[in-house]
Amino acid sequence: MKPAVGVRFKRAGKIYYFEAADCPDIGIGHQVVVDTSQGRELGRVVIAPDQLVEARPAGRLKPIVRVASSEDLEEQRQLRGRESEVLGEVMSEIVRLKLPMRAVMAEYSFDASRLTVYFVSEEQRVDFRDLVRDLTKRYDARVNLRQIGPRDRAKLLGGIDRCGRELCCTTWMPDFQPIQIRMAKNQQLPLNPSEISGVCGKLLCCLAFEDGQYSEMKQGMPKLGAKLTSAVGRGRVVDVNLITRKITIQWETGTRVEVDATEFAEQQARREKAFGPPDTPPATVGGTAETGPPAETGSGRPERPAESRPARPRRPRPA
Repeated sequence: MKPAVGVRFKRAGKIYYFEAADCPDIGIGHQVVVDTSQGRELGRVVIAPDQLVEARPAGRLKPIVRVASSEDLEEQRQLRGRESEVLGEVMSEIVRLKLPMRAVMAEYSFDASRLTVYFVSEEQRVDFRDLVRDLTKRYDARVNLRQIGPRDRAKLLGGIDRCGRELCCTTWMPDFQPIQIRMAKNQQLPLNPSEISGVCGKLLCCLAFEDGQYSEMKQGMPKLGAKLTSAVGRGRVVDVNLITRKITIQWETGTRVEVDATEFAEQQARREKAFGPPDTPPATVGGTAETGPPAETGSGRPERPAESRPARPRRPRPA
């Protein structure tokens, strides 16, 4: 089996695999030139051959063209500088054509045969055929316009989030996970959008990182509003701290006390074993409630005896 390596073309992009039989000394961090379905590209090795003994992808892999030389790296640097100029020209062309879109990034392939322009727009579909035609003539390359959303825009441009660190999607997270508001509720976070949203304006990706752990910690913990009866009186749970596994109980007198969740569960079990669950209706004996006589089915109240009903007078028939 021929050795293979994993290659990334962006810092936190998807990993693609290539055959490395002609590069015996290749390792992590080496930059290589490879052929892809989108043209020739320059990428960085992030998975070495000895790390793919069992996880080697199935199927035939394209071989590495060569390890990048100093000339290749200089050419790549010049292309990156050219991309900034192209982006400004594309934005001017968009304004001239009065298109409802905004260019975010322009990106050349390594051989400059393909130019990809990423853009955002509030409209679902934008007719940019005139723009593509003009750009193709100007740059003599295959032009691809790709519409992206707010999260992809943040991944491309990067930034610092509210935690003070670089964006996870820019530094290490290759794919986006679906994020739901229930994750913030599950972790007892404030539901203020400004506090649980990232620089992209969407819910923070890190809400999914510990959601499973919080779900596990909730096992055996009482819910807010759960009722408790003890020798002190009646009370209810007004606060649950999953980290310390403590709960706060407010008694009918208004006083509050913080107790361990395990003690709460044991006390509830003893109370329910002896007296039944809180607010249990009166027990019945022989199908009759101790608080009164049995009621007939249907109306929910006892029927009156027939003899106690007054007779209705008959109406005279018209002549």
